[in-house]
Amino acid sequence: MTISKKQLSLWFGLSIIVIGLDQWTKILADNKLSYGLPVEVLPVFNLTLQYNTGAAWSFLSDAGGWQRWLFTGIAIVVSIAIVIWMTRLKEKEQLLAAGLCLILGGAIGNVIDRILYGHVVDFISLHYQGWYFPAFNIADAAITIGAACLILDMFIHPENHR
Repeated sequence: MTISKKQLSLWFGLSIIVIGLDQWTKILADNKLSYGLPVEVLPVFNLTLQYNTGAAWSFLSDAGGWQRWLFTGIAIVVSIAIVIWMTRLKEKEQLLAAGLCLILGGAIGNVIDRILYGHVVDFISLHYQGWYFPAFNIADAAITIGAACLILDMFIHPENHR
């Protein structure tokens, strides 16, 4: 049996929560942090405002501007595909639905930044000794957790992925 409209609405609610939390935290970071100046929260965790005009890990960030619309277009196409995929899920595919909605919320959160500002606002900085993980945001974290849910679902329910 395919997913009901009520369940679908609840799952899309998760995406809306991700978008709202992502945008709210980015506004806070943009208003309260000085660009590039880390604020230590824990010995391995800083808040550091950075702008990313590229994709993950600043891929193509120095490409001249065209990448803004490429990544926006890709995210919009992926978001549409996820919405279609969601409508075809079965009721029992809860982990898959959660993963897809986390990815959807994160993708839309970053698309909003690209459209409004021409860059993605990043502010979460993890580090250990001299090693720094690239700065990221709530949308990026949601996409990563969503992708992990999809991978986990493939192992738990291989029959759904043939």
